[in-house]
Amino acid sequence: MKDTVVAKNASFLFPLILVTSLFFLWGLAYGLLDVLNKHFQEMLDITKSRSTLLQAAYFGAYFLVAYPAGLFMNRFGYKKGILLGLILYAIGAFLFFPSAHLLSFNFFLLSLFIIASGLACLETAANPYITVLGKPETSEFRLNLSQSFNGVGSFLGPIIGANLFFSGSSKNLASVQYVYLIIGAIVLIMFGLFLKTPLPEIEEDTLASDISQIKKPLFRHANFVNAILAQFFYVGAQVGIAALFINYCREAVRSISNIQASYLLSLCLVLFTIGRFAGTALMKKITSHRLLFTYAIINFLLCVIVVWGKGLISVYSLVTVFFFMSIMFPTIFALGVKDLGHHTKKGSSFIIMAIAGGACIPYLMGQLAENSTANAYIIPMFCFLVVAFFGWKGYKTM
Repeated sequence: MKDTVVAKNASFLFPLILVTSLFFLWGLAYGLLDVLNKHFQEMLDITKSRSTLLQAAYFGAYFLVAYPAGLFMNRFGYKKGILLGLILYAIGAFLFFPSAHLLSFNFFLLSLFIIASGLACLETAANPYITVLGKPETSEFRLNLSQSFNGVGSFLGPIIGANLFFSGSSKNLASVQYVYLIIGAIVLIMFGLFLKTPLPEIEEDTLASDISQIKKPLFRHANFVNAILAQFFYVGAQVGIAALFINYCREAVRSISNIQASYLLSLCLVLFTIGRFAGTALMKKITSHRLLFTYAIINFLLCVIVVWGKGLISVYSLVTVFFFMSIMFPTIFALGVKDLGHHTKKGSSFIIMAIAGGACIPYLMGQLAENSTANAYIIPMFCFLVVAFFGWKGYKTM
């Protein structure tokens, strides 16, 4: 049976390309989020800590929706999970129009929650689907490659935000309305494309590299349990670092404007994207867990400079952090679901639920940032030590 599945790898190419396009779509949504954070502080007159409720709504949806999405896919398959995610994404995007018209921050939170609910379905479906859409020994490579296009969407988000959200003084948020209307339309087109395209359903048990592992209960898989913890702290660090990036730059170097800081954030996400492609290539030579450990230690040291450094050197250190964060999410995910067999869909939903770290940690950082944004970066500094442990020992299947 395993040989039969491997023999069909050539037929997996178009589904792989189609599913990879989803990574771009949720990368774009995330890239816009951090610019909206600063934009709403000014347009809706809210504090830095209150603005981080955007991240709480966005990533809190992952915590609430990922597990039901996993159960849904267990019953109906990957394709229907993707279709559900796309329709929720479109609905949430269209709701940005009345949210902006009403100048209601709470309505924006609801709209963003619905978008993120759709993204939770997409990530719960697409991430494990990529890992099983081929040989198990190359799952980390495939997922990092697909996730590279997530980075492409992420760096386009701040560019769009810098040019449209910060370009005028109007408080009617019209630019926000029309950007999300366009996104909603694109997502509906993708929904139609997926609806008409047959996607192969795969029996995960046939792809396990160690058959004895798949007989264990889900929470007896050490790599899976450790991946939940590592993903929680990693995503929390990533989201918090980006959410307060513009504030940090403006405090560290007073001459930097909102637009310039937005472009710097876009540069960060360019480095993040380059890091994904570079990391994917490096995995041909270096094992994924060693690369993960090395990158996490480097980011710990860079965060030390961010917290206690001064001026441009601290800003450049913060920018560099994005390059070394690049491989962390897909590598943790792929190592966490390895050899789960029939537990793969359910296991992936728990790891996606760990994205709730993006709801918790940025809020704590926002509290510390009220006095000094630099102080807030103490939290991600220690988050990277958790990731380093996973790359050192926590990834092992036992």
